[in-house]
Amino acid sequence: MNVAVRKRSVYQPDQPGLHFPTPPAFATAAEERLHRKQRLAAACRVFARYGYEYGFAGHITVRDPERPDLYWTNPFAMDFGRVRVSDLLLVDHDGKVLEGSWAVNRAGFVLHAAIHEANPDILASCHAHTTHGMAWAALGRPLDPITQTACGFYEDQALITDEAGAVVVERKAGHNVAAAFGSAKIAIHQNHGLFSAGRESVDEAAWWFIAAERACEIQLKAEATGHPLKLIPRAAALHSREHLATPFMAWLHFQPIYDAVCRSDPDLFD
Repeated sequence: MNVAVRKRSVYQPDQPGLHFPTPPAFATAAEERLHRKQRLAAACRVFARYGYEYGFAGHITVRDPERPDLYWTNPFAMDFGRVRVSDLLLVDHDGKVLEGSWAVNRAGFVLHAAIHEANPDILASCHAHTTHGMAWAALGRPLDPITQTACGFYEDQALITDEAGAVVVERKAGHNVAAAFGSAKIAIHQNHGLFSAGRESVDEAAWWFIAAERACEIQLKAEATGHPLKLIPRAAALHSREHLATPFMAWLHFQPIYDAVCRSDPDLFD
């Protein structure tokens, strides 16, 4: 995790002595590895709680801190709601499971391995076949700046049309999709669904996905009224993005969600 000094958050209290969450620093790679795995398992539980599961579809990945060419991911066809730290798989870019006893989803491996390989700055990535994300992806359009949530992705989202609607199981196809992701927070893969990227933490990737799914739902409902959308002006949209949709703010948004799942699902740490 990047623990470089950040600008002061607009939400950080001026009064000293008050608790304000900040990302952790790590003394060892083993400590950081465990932290990343705990957050990945927790994100799986959160996705289950939010109804993001769809059969065996869906993957969350994070790079290993010592071996960035390897990544941790959830087991194939295991209920997101029961994933534990001990269940996670360590996988290489050829799809070989190096640690763990479950199989890996080939489609998940092809796309996520390609995303990590083509974008070395991406630490973690999320994908799920969610109702609103799939519905919006069917339109083949980027999200419009109609809310502060959507402004977080303004000029920071990729619309990918390669392999639209296809089951991506060939590595070449996976690389085509991954290369189009670029530096964006999220990718809308036409006729498929949403992908998110965290460049500093699993928490960030998870929050971008949650926020993108919410933005898709809001725009679908707004357009369903039949009234023209009132777009936020470009300058205001960019201002919101730069102040309210930074990697740190995404991390911060995920903390109460993480706290809740830790309290309700302590077995995720097994």
